[in-house]
Amino acid sequence: MHLSRVGWTLMTLLSLLVVAISTHYLAFDSETYFEQQREVFIRREVVLGIHISGALLALLTGPWQFVRSLRNRWPSVHRFTGRAYVLGCLVGGVGGLALSTTAHGGWVSSLGFAGLAIAWLGTTVVAFALIRARRVEEHKRWMVRSFALTFAAVTLRLMLGLYQGFELDIPFADAYAAIAWLCWVPNLAVAWWFTRTSQPLRWARAAERP
Repeated sequence: MHLSRVGWTLMTLLSLLVVAISTHYLAFDSETYFEQQREVFIRREVVLGIHISGALLALLTGPWQFVRSLRNRWPSVHRFTGRAYVLGCLVGGVGGLALSTTAHGGWVSSLGFAGLAIAWLGTTVVAFALIRARRVEEHKRWMVRSFALTFAAVTLRLMLGLYQGFELDIPFADAYAAIAWLCWVPNLAVAWWFTRTSQPLRWARAAERP
């Protein structure tokens, strides 16, 4: 299997796994909320539902935007899933921005998640505006940046799993405050590095799943 297919498959499987794990939030069962945020989530279940619904929609539809054969053979499907992805990002971003004000870990966590929400909304709006203007190559760059931030939902859970699995001698509040930044800043930095060039996106074409 080509390396790009391996990367796409891993990205997609991790996204779908997080979707499957996170759907329990939509049942609004307080027993499933993590202990440190239980009272906040109970008090703000509407905002939580908005954020989770949007984020799950973005994770479900995002990987398929990078499937070249889908774009070429069924452009109407690509446009439909693309609009669904944008909707998911906008809904999830607005909900995330609202939730950030009461994030566990204090103001450091709040700023981290607020930054994520603003960057997520901004990159997605730019990507959508560019495709509306038929600036396809630039649209591709900004879509990569947007999905790198959508994928923060995955890196967040991976980092929390590592923290719990290794039983690090760090207070959870401090670890969570750090993860509020680490789950998305490296993602965006890597995406920005690979999309910084103004040359044709040879790297992007190579990374696409046929």
